[in-house]
Amino acid sequence: MTSKTQSSAKASKPIEDAVAAGKETIEQAMKASTEGYEQAIAMGKEHVANASNAMFRSYDDIATLNKQNVEAAMKAGNIWAKGYENLGKAYFSYAQDAAERGTEAAKAMMTAKTMQDVIELQTDFAKQRFDHLVAEGTKMSEMSVKVATEAMEPLQKQFDTTVSTLTKPIAW
Repeated sequence: MTSKTQSSAKASKPIEDAVAAGKETIEQAMKASTEGYEQAIAMGKEHVANASNAMFRSYDDIATLNKQNVEAAMKAGNIWAKGYENLGKAYFSYAQDAAERGTEAAKAMMTAKTMQDVIELQTDFAKQRFDHLVAEGTKMSEMSVKVATEAMEPLQKQFDTTVSTLTKPIAW
């Protein structure tokens, strides 16, 4: 029986070697597969982290831009308000001056001795009023243009900043 056992042991040796080799191959394949899987997971996590960071940076950029937009609008609004306050003061000053000059002209016409004097006073008054009206109209137009230009400066600057920021590619 010993010879049968020995021959059986000799016959089973290649099978055991084949099983061991197969087991080793499977373990190596599993190890390689696991390493590849872990590497893919790590790369995926890295990409997700980069995308997430870029998204949050973009969100922070947008929030900052919105704050700057509101600040620019507030600054422009303050410039408009101050400018139109000054324009209103100039208009009422002009109206008061016109009323005073009209009163003076009416008094002068009432003291005129002849109709020719009244016509001359009225003609002079009309000419002065027209010249004053043109001068004040020009002054108010220039004030309006200046206010509009100054009020648009912060808006234009912020618009340029916003467009520049929003057209930059997102860094991943």
